[in-house]
Amino acid sequence: MVENDDDKTIAFFLNCNNLGAQFVQAVADDVNVVDILEPTYVPDIVNSFFSMNGVLNYLGISKPLLVVQVTELADGIFIGCTLNHCIADGTSFWHFFNTWSEISRGNIDPTVPTSQSLPPIFQRSFFDGIINFPIHIPFHHSEIPIERLIPSPLKQRIFHFSKEKIAHLKAKANAEMGTNNISSPQTVMGHLWQSVVRSQHCNTNQKEIQAVLAFSVLALIKFLCCTVTSCVRSAIGWVASQINKAIASRNSRSNEKVCRGLGEAPKIVKLSSLVSNKLIIGSSPWFNVFGNDFGWGRPIAVRTSFANKYDGKLAVFSGIEEAWILKLAFHLRPCRLWQRM
Repeated sequence: MVENDDDKTIAFFLNCNNLGAQFVQAVADDVNVVDILEPTYVPDIVNSFFSMNGVLNYLGISKPLLVVQVTELADGIFIGCTLNHCIADGTSFWHFFNTWSEISRGNIDPTVPTSQSLPPIFQRSFFDGIINFPIHIPFHHSEIPIERLIPSPLKQRIFHFSKEKIAHLKAKANAEMGTNNISSPQTVMGHLWQSVVRSQHCNTNQKEIQAVLAFSVLALIKFLCCTVTSCVRSAIGWVASQINKAIASRNSRSNEKVCRGLGEAPKIVKLSSLVSNKLIIGSSPWFNVFGNDFGWGRPIAVRTSFANKYDGKLAVFSGIEEAWILKLAFHLRPCRLWQRM
């Protein structure tokens, strides 16, 4: 971290000093795997399986950027990772987790790069002419707004979508719109958007509601807007097509514009600005969540902590057998859960 007294800005940088990550071992021998998987709502004890709860991203100037906590249950093992979102996104996190599991099984030589374990890229050539580093944030350290993360009173609910159900929804959406361009993720997101709006009992006279698609750690976010009436009363094909159009509008030129604006006028996003009538969709069904094996067999479930969890937050993960897992009202800090055989 560097503070500039001349223009009252602050800049952050990452010093790769090879000190490693923090590793925590814990025991919860009175908790069984079924105690986590069987309840309708995710039990609060899951939060304790993660370290660094409540630590904000900018506190990485003094706190670890990655903490791994391994908790031994009565009949299983829970691996929870807490990662500073300023330095990595979902793609890089799951690449790390996939590679770590391969090394743990002894399947690859960590000194020899493979398709899964490629050498890191520290150059910034892809930002040349777009962003001038370091980015100077227009605040002193003492002026950065502090919003403490506290456990939300909301409950976490997990929904499983089978391969057959997803295919049915996709076919229905495309048939309604006379196209074949609407993808499976777009269809399921449209379905969930309608469901969330209905469950929130939004006033049909309300002019605007929003769905927010979070594309990456660089804040490449797309806002979708429509009326409550349009969302709830329209066919699923129409709602899914709105998501389709929003994603199609993203290209290299628009992404470059966002990055350039971020470099020229960086903003600190407050959690309060993300909470209202929005459905915020994060993560991705394309991450290799259940393909990891540390030598104990394939994982049986994925859970997250309370970070970034609020009314209308949706995280999407792949399922065990070509299905999807959707976690409503929360996100981030992916983990793995194994059961002893």
